[in-house]
Amino acid sequence: MLSRTAESLYWLSRYIERAECLARILDATTRLVALPQAYGGQTNEWQSAVATAGCVQSFQNKYGKEADERSVVEYLAFAPDNPSSIRNCLETARQNARAVRTALTGETWDAINTSWNELQKMKPGMSREEISGFLDFVKDTSLAFDGSSFRSMLRNDAYWFVRLGILIERADATARILDVKYHVLLPDQEHVGGPLDYFQWASILRSVSARTSYHWVYREGVKPWLVADLLILNRQMPRSLASCYENLSRYLDDLAQFYGRQGNSQRLARAMLTKLSNATMEDIFQTGLHEFITSFIAENNRLGGAITEQYLA
Repeated sequence: MLSRTAESLYWLSRYIERAECLARILDATTRLVALPQAYGGQTNEWQSAVATAGCVQSFQNKYGKEADERSVVEYLAFAPDNPSSIRNCLETARQNARAVRTALTGETWDAINTSWNELQKMKPGMSREEISGFLDFVKDTSLAFDGSSFRSMLRNDAYWFVRLGILIERADATARILDVKYHVLLPDQEHVGGPLDYFQWASILRSVSARTSYHWVYREGVKPWLVADLLILNRQMPRSLASCYENLSRYLDDLAQFYGRQGNSQRLARAMLTKLSNATMEDIFQTGLHEFITSFIAENNRLGGAITEQYLA
């Protein structure tokens, strides 16, 4: 496969996954701000949404004010000058899909192209109810792409590059959501385990479609250390860091066998998988969740760079 074809497939899936993650962040934030103040707390959840998306500086440069619902929804969903807005993510994904149209199945292309055509009818300035429908549309687009690629693509290098893009982006989003929870959402005066803490952790579970999974696995009330365990170490959870790296390592090994050689990306993925396999939540909390996640995000970015250097350059 040509490196430019692999690059388009990889970034196609990364941008689709990024759009879904942004939609889930906005959905969780909307639910939090709708809570009574006694449960919603005194923090600015809209600012937390910007922080989770990793665009605090660019948001401040554009608006120069405290984050609010109108500005955050506009910037993260529709802003043409935000490269990672949902609209730009879906547009860039479609451009990449067009570039590799023959490497995709008809069903996979239709999932992207049909969604893009529907997106043209949606404009900024929506009501809260319309925004909710828009976010559901984005999540459905990602599910349609993911499902069609899983059900219709050959298990070859094209499919593996698609999966790599999804998993790298998903691991990054899960880590950032967890990090922001500890450093932006929870006010200093709140105690872990209080009512505010409960609703914020529940919103985190909802933002990664894990609320039902949490209760199936742990069968008890929402507790911060168990939520962190589910989203970091539990391989049953598709969005957990451990699950992402189990599959990243697998697909990179498939590529290595397919092309007959291994490289730095395989070594980095295995090293992180080993680290997650040997970790315990006690050790993670003892050394600091923020420090662990900061290190993970840096290593995840390093793996993305290694994949680019090894296969996409």
